[in-house]
Amino acid sequence: MNWNELISSKRLGTKPAVKQNELYNRTQFQRDYDRLIFSSPFRRMQNKTQVFPLPGSIFVHNRLTHSLEVASVGRSLGNILAEKLIVKGETSPLIPELGAVVSAACLAHDMGNPPFGHAGEEAISSYFKNGRGHNLQLMLQAEEWNDFVYFDGNANAFRLLSHQFNGRRAGGFALTYTTLASIVKYPFESVGIQKPKFGFFQSEKELYHEIATELGIKQLGNNPLKFVRHPLVFLVEAADDICYQMMDLEDAHKLGILGYETTKELFLNFYDQQADKEIRKKIEETFNVVSDHNERIAYLRAGVINKLVHECIAVFESKQDDIFEGTFQKSLISQLKGTSRIALEEIKDLSVDKIYKHRSVVEVEISGHQIIGTLLEAFIEALLAPDEGYSKRLISMIPEQYRNNHQTTYEKVQSVIDFVSGMTDLYALDLFRKIKGINLPSIG
Repeated sequence: MNWNELISSKRLGTKPAVKQNELYNRTQFQRDYDRLIFSSPFRRMQNKTQVFPLPGSIFVHNRLTHSLEVASVGRSLGNILAEKLIVKGETSPLIPELGAVVSAACLAHDMGNPPFGHAGEEAISSYFKNGRGHNLQLMLQAEEWNDFVYFDGNANAFRLLSHQFNGRRAGGFALTYTTLASIVKYPFESVGIQKPKFGFFQSEKELYHEIATELGIKQLGNNPLKFVRHPLVFLVEAADDICYQMMDLEDAHKLGILGYETTKELFLNFYDQQADKEIRKKIEETFNVVSDHNERIAYLRAGVINKLVHECIAVFESKQDDIFEGTFQKSLISQLKGTSRIALEEIKDLSVDKIYKHRSVVEVEISGHQIIGTLLEAFIEALLAPDEGYSKRLISMIPEQYRNNHQTTYEKVQSVIDFVSGMTDLYALDLFRKIKGINLPSIG
């Protein structure tokens, strides 16, 4: 693989690649970013759970604010890598655009996630593994069945961005091939996977093959189809890892789940007592001016993010040859050493115990599981028996973009998943109540 091929302004579903800056005052990758941020699916993420329940009096992160922050960190990662590659003599004219590519991919990385956080993904998988959806297995090909029982938000994001939904243009969002490839964290199909993670459904399998071939991404296998990651995926993943580790900690402090002293020490642990003596001194000087606890934690968090960004780039540089060969498949953040590694492990252990098992988080997960399971059951059964009166009424509630002349069971089920996964938490809850007869629409 080489950067000249990997960075391309060719767009999915459109004419040959537009030359940089031709007819536009933005680069092609900046256009990707803008196209995403002005889209309805992106706006809907403001009402999708990240970890904690959607805010009451205390504002915590939702999918949208998380994605914006990941995009900011991703831009820094891309820009720093671009500077280093240029110094090393990399000649691709699009290298300066790495920051724009990574930020756009970061912006889109969670757009395929269903409502209610990661519990939403589990709820969709569980419906097919253990719920009424299990009866559909005999109606599907083995590889199609795997797409559902191992449902993955990353694969769903690729579908959302690339699929031509009813009434929409070819190529979905018509993003550049490079931005699309930078989103696919697990570039292989759901057949023969070792863990419930994959990058594209059967419906988009040939589409990803086309993109990978165009960009010169190394193919590892044909049956099942498997590629190495686009190198920029590692930066998108690092930006996501950094943000959710740091921001979940800050949210937990704001909500009172973690005390100030505990949170402060978790951030300070990233700095060695001796090697980082000057940084620790600067922090103390800042704290002499800033007394607000939330502001202090925000200041510490910003410094740690900056530290992790540079350390992740150092890992990328040291592993670049292996990344291009496809022999390095771990996350950049997992390869950090020294104080950062120790501090991250402590945060991870505490987060599992104190944050992700907190009662408010578990309650949302339980509710989301019930809501998503009910919606899938109702609408899938309606599409499979469309001539019944009740089915017709339910089908009429599905937006036109998800309704098409679907012929196969796979296509029908997938259209329901498209509908449900695109919902906000509140819309899913409202529709659940109406289907259950708990809420009646107001009349008048």
